[in-house]
Amino acid sequence: MFTKYRRRWQLSKAKPGDGSPLQRYRLWQLLSRSLFALELADPSGHRQIFEVDVRHLRDSSSSKRPAALYRDGVQTHQGNLPVAFPVPGGVIEVATTQYGVKRMHYIGDDGHEQVLRPDPRSLEGRRARFDRRYPRTSAVIGAVGLVVLLMGLAVSLSLATEHITRIEVVAQHLGTFTSPIRLPAWANIALPIAGALAATDRALRLKSTWMAD
Repeated sequence: MFTKYRRRWQLSKAKPGDGSPLQRYRLWQLLSRSLFALELADPSGHRQIFEVDVRHLRDSSSSKRPAALYRDGVQTHQGNLPVAFPVPGGVIEVATTQYGVKRMHYIGDDGHEQVLRPDPRSLEGRRARFDRRYPRTSAVIGAVGLVVLLMGLAVSLSLATEHITRIEVVAQHLGTFTSPIRLPAWANIALPIAGALAATDRALRLKSTWMAD
């Protein structure tokens, strides 16, 4: 039921496009733009290329929407994130976090899910190419990143619990808690940076988690 209403809400955010042509991906857009593609057939069997262009520096207050759908290079829809774009046989769900793209999936009417293909010139495309060429190294990077995120989560929860139990009312009923984790000054700086890099890497592989958010 929740999924149904969420889909309906996201579809309502998809507005008609302006018919403009899709701009070529440029090298200087690596940090500000994501581009994904998917080939689908229309009811007559004609193959069409659908592309989703996400501009990370735009938001709902921008004159142009942060996400746009293109069919064979022509803009058909645009919308604020998160959004679902209607396409033949289903929808394309698009969502982002502060670290990058969180969701770029085609959801068929039968429930089948498929991740769109990143543009090879984009950061997501370069990360996917690295994963294909060096699968073991990529897996190690991913594992290390997950450990970093878990460490950051443990530290954050421990310190948050300590601060909450210092509140007089809470302390009277539950007692106080002293965090056993005490990081040196350099680690307090390094851990958030490492966490941001790990979250970015997971976003580039479209494997963002609630820990990264």
